[in-house]
Amino acid sequence: MQRIIGALTAAMLVSSGGTSNAAATGYAPMDVAALLTAAHGAPPMICALAARSVRNYGWGNSGEAPSTPLGAAAMVINRDNGDTQLPQADVDRLFTALASDDACVRELSVRMLGNQRADAVASAFVTRLASPDAAMREVAAFGLGMTQPKTAIDPLIGALRDATPGVRANSAWALGRIDHGRALQPLVGLFRDNSEMVREASVLAAGRIDSASSIPALLRVLQNDESPRVRRVAAWALGQRGAREATDALGGALSKESDPRVREMIAWALGNSRGKSGAEALGTALRRDSDDDVRETAAWALAETGDRTAVDALGNAIENDKSSRVRGTAAWAIGQLAGHGTKAPAGLLRALKDENDDTRLRAAWALGQLGDAGMTSEINNALKAEKSDQVRKALIRALIKSGGRSEETLTELLKSSDATVRESAVRGLVGSNSFNPWPWPQPRPRPFP
Repeated sequence: MQRIIGALTAAMLVSSGGTSNAAATGYAPMDVAALLTAAHGAPPMICALAARSVRNYGWGNSGEAPSTPLGAAAMVINRDNGDTQLPQADVDRLFTALASDDACVRELSVRMLGNQRADAVASAFVTRLASPDAAMREVAAFGLGMTQPKTAIDPLIGALRDATPGVRANSAWALGRIDHGRALQPLVGLFRDNSEMVREASVLAAGRIDSASSIPALLRVLQNDESPRVRRVAAWALGQRGAREATDALGGALSKESDPRVREMIAWALGNSRGKSGAEALGTALRRDSDDDVRETAAWALAETGDRTAVDALGNAIENDKSSRVRGTAAWAIGQLAGHGTKAPAGLLRALKDENDDTRLRAAWALGQLGDAGMTSEINNALKAEKSDQVRKALIRALIKSGGRSEETLTELLKSSDATVRESAVRGLVGSNSFNPWPWPQPRPRPFP
């Protein structure tokens, strides 16, 4: 039974993305074969708990289907998203189970307790935070982080001095979730901890607390910590703070950092600070960095700085970069930066012939943002050659925004099999300028620690 519970509970620790998330996070993919083997004959209640982790995040969720393989057992587990408050007897039973010698039982117990109201479980977790058993102290700090009671701030600050790294790390994580300024200086005190796990957790927690006082210490971590994981989280924390006073130091770190994932996060932090002083370092990264993700994030960040002198550098990236993602985000960035009536850089025009549909879409959208009246001929030529309905819609918008209309081209588009293309052509023929800001391409989500 413990083998069944353990294998099924592993499903609760992965998102619905499964193995697709493994490359991004560094965690091992789920062993689907072992999971299916263990699932055979598992009790319905345990299987339903595991199944809750495999979500479809569209409208509704799997628990709302009229009939599922588990039937009533699944409906009991899934109602109210599993957050139903338990009777006190069950709460007591779960707290007793925290002392189990089985890791799976402890995991299930603390996570179920974490769904209870803070006032119902906080004092019991705080009591266990002082347990002589290190494993119990770790799980208690974990539970306090899930429930986030303000009454736990002082006990958790005290636990930052615990001899066990797992207790210190979980306590730091919990304080970051509670987000109270009184915890900031004790957290900063852990930035030099001898455990990488503790340093990472404390830096992450400090980044969640809204205060500029930690910025100098975060910069020292970024510049000096031996762990790329910790340096990456420090860059994220600086970006969270929008630390304009740190942009010079961030720019210097971007040029010296050896790990590409840290450089990617530094570029994100420079963009999130929205200060023009980081534009030079970002432009250098866009031209020279060997990593596609770093160059793409640099292109995005240049748009966020608002520095219009970066348009030429972005145009060069569209012309020369080997990555379609970088070219597409650079085109988007030009559309964000350049004002209406700005002359389109040559790279943006060449992107209308890019092999990648998404790059052409973003280039067409950017041309619409610029509204360069001298580009109507090129846009008309692109319309005649374009096969993608999405890109054609963007080109029609760009044509109208640029003040030019070709009745011949627009009339031809009325024959399109795509109804929205036909609608756009009609709008163009009648001189409508009402479909702004459609379409609206966005770059990929920015990095997170």
